Amino acid sequence: MKNVTVGWFEIPVADMDRAIAFYEKVFDCKLNKQVMGDFQMAWFPWEDMEKGAGGSLVYHKEFYAISDLAGPLIYFSSEDCDIELGRVEDAGGKVQIPKRMIAPDIGYMGVFRDSEGNRIAIHSRS
Repeated sequence: MKNVTVGWFEIPVADMDRAIAFYEKVFDCKLNKQVMGDFQMAWFPWEDMEKGAGGSLVYHKEFYAISDLAGPLIYFSSEDCDIELGRVEDAGGKVQIPKRMIAPDIGYMGVFRDSEGNRIAIHSRS
């Protein structure tokens, strides 16, 4: 990769409405809440063409309830996340979620544990 950049972040929460109230007050902004079945997201405002990564609060009772999955998740941008995921185990990490489609208009993602135990994601359009 020529540039290693963060393209997205997720902050897991236990109570979405409480977390929205907190972050809206702290940052004096309005978060956009979306409910997709048992998965909830609340997007921080950002401009796609501006500097910096966008992100959201996330709630899913099973995915984020597991204690070793706690903490924010950052997504590095990639041309094809399969490339970096293919290097993880040789580098001393472990792939947790192989490349999978998020949605046709969003692209693909994969998640791995790095050599230090951090959970890291990679996103690509293809």
